[in-house]
Amino acid sequence: MKILCTICARAGSKGVANKNLRLIKGLPLIAYSIHQAVESKLFSQIAVSSDSPEIRATSLAHGATFVVDRPIEMASDTAPKLPAIRHCVEATEKEFGRFDIIIDLDATAPLRIAADIVGALDLLSSTNADNVITGTPAHRSPYFNLVEEDENGVVQLSKPLKIEVARRQDSPKCFDMNASIYIWRRDALLNNPSLFTSSTRLFEMPRERSLDIDSQADFEMVEWMMSKGSTK
Repeated sequence: MKILCTICARAGSKGVANKNLRLIKGLPLIAYSIHQAVESKLFSQIAVSSDSPEIRATSLAHGATFVVDRPIEMASDTAPKLPAIRHCVEATEKEFGRFDIIIDLDATAPLRIAADIVGALDLLSSTNADNVITGTPAHRSPYFNLVEEDENGVVQLSKPLKIEVARRQDSPKCFDMNASIYIWRRDALLNNPSLFTSSTRLFEMPRERSLDIDSQADFEMVEWMMSKGSTK
């Protein structure tokens, strides 16, 4: 079975300037995802897609096996990620042939470990799922303490139950998507317009490995967690 790792890392970032190359404990942020991919020993190829020549060069220096020049229209602040992943897959397949499984690692999720990647793939392999996403137990529940405001300013629960629950723990289990690992069977990725299909599964990761860097505060929190060794 041929498995491709994709890592999409654009040059621009509103929250943290040039974050994919910013050093964290002496390594550029993108290096963590590449090193985790290598450590997992799952991949035939590790492909990094970026609009930045510097990111592409840095990725090769840290273990990526192939780099893809990401089109400018797929690298803006408003561009969705799925087209960039598909473009990366198609470009890599032109060089190395067809892959069976695609695993995308988000460059801004450095706290994952290789075992998370392996576990998520095991979930896909043990089910008939088209794809697997990762998440962590949600802080808020739409059945208990997550609310919506209507056009008149009236606030109600997002998803009220027929029988009111007194504790969040008694409501249906909900997860925060942690933007860490996405896995697809190849055709499911290339043929479905949406991330979610009728068979999408979720692999649960602990909160301490689920932080996605989107701000300076996130960056500082990750640095602190790494310094404390609190991500294993």
